[in-house]
Amino acid sequence: MDELTFLGTGTSTGVPNIGCNCMVCKSSDPKDKRLRSSVYLNVVGKSILIDTSTDLRQQALRAGIARLDAIFYTHHHADHIHGIDELRSYNYIQKHSLPCYGPKDSLDKIRKMFNYIFDEAPLEGGGKPNLELIPIDGPICIGGVDMIPISVMHGNLPIFGYRFRDTAYITDCSLIPNDSKRKLRNLDTLIIGALGMPRHSTHFTLERALEAIDEICPQKAFITHVNHNLGYSKTLKILPKNVFMAFDGLKLQI
Repeated sequence: MDELTFLGTGTSTGVPNIGCNCMVCKSSDPKDKRLRSSVYLNVVGKSILIDTSTDLRQQALRAGIARLDAIFYTHHHADHIHGIDELRSYNYIQKHSLPCYGPKDSLDKIRKMFNYIFDEAPLEGGGKPNLELIPIDGPICIGGVDMIPISVMHGNLPIFGYRFRDTAYITDCSLIPNDSKRKLRNLDTLIIGALGMPRHSTHFTLERALEAIDEICPQKAFITHVNHNLGYSKTLKILPKNVFMAFDGLKLQI
């Protein structure tokens, strides 16, 4: 059966935060240890990564990801792309370039931010990833499964979530446009980001994420991209019965 693995469920700082002594950061519960957000899909024998988080090397080793067939980017912020150099290990293994899909503006930013990967300068040192950046604005079929980009707003920045079969993954989001809500109808599983803060200009808070879940009406939902204000066990107790806290290493059948 096809499977989704949460490689990381933390916000941009990860959890624990550096230098923080709050109860969540000091927690002994492994479900309170959160690497930067990313998921891995194993669908019809194809290996798909959504975002190359800052913690990609650690995540790939822990999850045993031995190959990749495609990478899908949600946007170009650091916590979602700064593991990009780790992709060169898959080039060494697979002996070919890797297709990287995403919003055109974000891929243009990635090309500039990591110009050493994409320029024509002679190769020096330890090498560089061999990547093909492919802008998309509609579904891409990988191994018979459509990866459907879902446009959402991250503050003033338009970014992508993705729907695949009856599952959708949306992390850094402050607004889901009505057209995108229509594309999220009849979901079995919605994965959505939520910060443990009273308000935020570029992210859903937990309250607003729950409102979005109520409106979209999936069979079940999982909260991800979580900061250190939301402890796993305490938050789980106050969630509706069909809403769950995701945690690093959690696997879902899709």
